[in-house]
Amino acid sequence: MGIPQDDSSLFRFGDLGGLCERLHPERVTGISRVPPTASGSYTEVTLHHRRSETPVVASWQVSREGPPEASRLLIERAHEELIAGNLDDKRLQEVRPLVRESWVRSWRGRVGPEGAPQIELVSEELEAYRLAHPLASAMDMIRALLLPGTEGDSGVVVAVGDQAGRLLWIEGDRKLQSLTEGMGFVAGANWAEDAVGTTAPGTALALGQSVQIRGAEHYNRLVHPWSCTAAPVRDPETRRVLGVIDITGGDEVVSMQARLLVDATARAVESELLVSRLRARSESQRPITISSRAKPTTRATLHVLGRDRARLETETELEESVIELSARHAAILLMLAVHRQGLSAERLSELVYGPDASADTLRPEMVRLRKVLEKHAPSLVPESRPYRLPVVLETDAHDVLSLLDRGAHRVALTAYRGPVLPESTSPGVEEFRESVRAALRETMLSEASLDVLLEYAEIPEGQSDAAALRLALEMLPARSPKRAGLVARIERIEES
Repeated sequence: MGIPQDDSSLFRFGDLGGLCERLHPERVTGISRVPPTASGSYTEVTLHHRRSETPVVASWQVSREGPPEASRLLIERAHEELIAGNLDDKRLQEVRPLVRESWVRSWRGRVGPEGAPQIELVSEELEAYRLAHPLASAMDMIRALLLPGTEGDSGVVVAVGDQAGRLLWIEGDRKLQSLTEGMGFVAGANWAEDAVGTTAPGTALALGQSVQIRGAEHYNRLVHPWSCTAAPVRDPETRRVLGVIDITGGDEVVSMQARLLVDATARAVESELLVSRLRARSESQRPITISSRAKPTTRATLHVLGRDRARLETETELEESVIELSARHAAILLMLAVHRQGLSAERLSELVYGPDASADTLRPEMVRLRKVLEKHAPSLVPESRPYRLPVVLETDAHDVLSLLDRGAHRVALTAYRGPVLPESTSPGVEEFRESVRAALRETMLSEASLDVLLEYAEIPEGQSDAAALRLALEMLPARSPKRAGLVARIERIEES
């Protein structure tokens, strides 16, 4: 698959060409129709989002849809009947099925109809989590596509949340932000459907599709003055939900055009994530180096999580070096980073090659490793007798362990990119890989909150962990809609 040479993202979304021409004429560089399919005709649209260009101006003064299917008064009365437990009241049938079904899920999950949501991420933990989140790199694009003109008086509030419904970024019209803060629409708050009931971001995540909620259709009465449109963002390769994009404001944000634009933004973000990922893979095939000129290393980090070929990053006061190591060199450096006190040649040989290996097998590889480090990170050249590193070599695996020790479970889970050097068969690497995996699992089972445990159950290590799934099932409210899915997964594990 080719990698685009500029910063364009290509996506398809219904007959989007006309919409993009009207809302973003300066960004539509090419429109071409493809033959109709069984689902209808499609239009390919390329939107540019180079930082050097003028930001997209998304006009929110668009024609609004016709009147809602049911009057506000009728919806409010239906809501009151549902909260009272009168699920058979005929007025509920006048409410849109999507909204009615979400109300019922919220009611059965014992979600309160009033009150601000819980703040689950604050200060340093929120900032660290945002920096590590996959959507952090897409925020410039989201701002360019959804915040027209001057961000401070855009007329809407744009929120980006994670896959669990926690809001991470809140931007847009400052006056509206000051008003929405009163209902707890702030960064770090949990707006999942099972936390605050029916809302666009929470229900979009629950259903896995874009959703519009108008005024009184919200389950929480504090949100009735507002309307919102939201769409989930998925991993472009695994299709796992990464987060959600939401716009909140008046009735103009629940128009047909608004939904198309939010959906298109989500698809553009997915496309950009894929392009960035492909570029990174391409660049990782060759060393990216800047000579350190023998300046003292101020920081050295070895990235081993989810990588077969470790990435070594070093920094001096003025420059940096980034190189990719061979599997054997990665194993040697990781063992020296784990055993900071130093290792004899015999013990290091056992950890890298196995119990029957001779130190003579290790020595030629150490010579080659020293040559690599002398060129790119001279301050890291190992000392001998015993073999040890002259400066501290940090690893992303140790960062995860440190976060777990400090109780930053959500951040640790986000920072965990996968097993340590997953293809390595070095005994020492296998032992360390298992210790990291075991520490993560033990913390999830003994200390993590329900939402973090549910996130753990979605990563490869947790997907087949029956004990973690059973614990999550025990912690879920009796009427939670998530229970059925967990039960089915546990049954599949037990049958296999």
